[in-house]
Amino acid sequence: MNGCEQYIYMNNAATSWPKPPQVAEAMAEAVRALPGAANRGGLLDFDVFGEVRRELAFLMGISCPEQIALGCNSTWGLNQAIFGYPLEAGDTVLYTGAEHNAILRPLYRLERTGIRTVEVPVNEVGRMEPAVWERAVKEYGPRLCVFTHASNVTGAVNDAKALTAVSKEAGADVLLDLSQTLGCIPVRLSEWGVDMAAFTGHKYLLGPQGTGGLYVRPGLSLTSHMVGGTGVKSDLREMPEEMPLRLEAGTGNEPSYHGLLAALVWAREHPADETVWKAVFRKLTEGLVDLGCQVIVPGGETTPVVSFAVPGVPAGEAADILTGSYDVILRAGLHCAPDIMGDIGMAGGTLRLSLSRFTTEEEVERVLSAVRDIKESGGI
Repeated sequence: MNGCEQYIYMNNAATSWPKPPQVAEAMAEAVRALPGAANRGGLLDFDVFGEVRRELAFLMGISCPEQIALGCNSTWGLNQAIFGYPLEAGDTVLYTGAEHNAILRPLYRLERTGIRTVEVPVNEVGRMEPAVWERAVKEYGPRLCVFTHASNVTGAVNDAKALTAVSKEAGADVLLDLSQTLGCIPVRLSEWGVDMAAFTGHKYLLGPQGTGGLYVRPGLSLTSHMVGGTGVKSDLREMPEEMPLRLEAGTGNEPSYHGLLAALVWAREHPADETVWKAVFRKLTEGLVDLGCQVIVPGGETTPVVSFAVPGVPAGEAADILTGSYDVILRAGLHCAPDIMGDIGMAGGTLRLSLSRFTTEEEVERVLSAVRDIKESGGI
């Protein structure tokens, strides 16, 4: 017992919890053991980073694990992709209104260098419609297209294959944000033709914070956004050309990657029952609708994320009550994705509940009961 059992955790789109027990065990063992080599001496008996790459390559649907650079999170990967991509003044980057600040803020900075950035609004449920995307691609002729695989606000999953095909047909490269989908829904980067894809380990991959990275297709060379030691080829003034060394400067987070490897292996050996978690999620969504809440219901493919508002009660106030009085862990506000709020008609932000494979029907019932109380009382 760790004192957390009283809480109903529904903030998995931020960080997953609970983790498989093997994650903590692997991290503790890594701290106790002698450090691995990582090209810097020490004992070379097990390459945890190489094993993680192989597991991730399987999940991503690619055949070249060495094209995966490992860092500290998807923000690291997105920054590396955006600032490392060979853009020139006058080039255009196209992105959607559903993007996270991990994409928006790097793009805003690019604008200072003469790069044009163009945002394409998403529909009322936070999904990018392929026909709208195609019109924008034809109109603006982007060099690089950037979009999230699924909205962290509404859970709406984009048709990555269709959006990529439209982008590639126009001659653009594609950067896909997998933060909300890898480990939750199928990903097939090679089949879709994606050029770069950023991911994090601490959400639906069930790993610890401090893990994540970037896939870069063979043949695409990025400028290293961060430079430093690699343990080999130390006589070079620049980072080595070959992947993943080109993008991996400094000592990696070995204990956390032991934890991520444990999570990846556990998930592979214990695949989630999609029917079960979708039924639990449907119960939550339909229950909120029945209570008269304003609920974003994307339809089609979604992640287990629902954004809603309780009529007459500000999101922040409702969240404080849910956590303080009912022990429900959730998120309220703009969710680091401010531009989507106007597109979905929630300018003031939303309450967001995000489930995992471990969420139970009993927990959903308790949350619905709490929301009912708040709605009937009108807040505080």
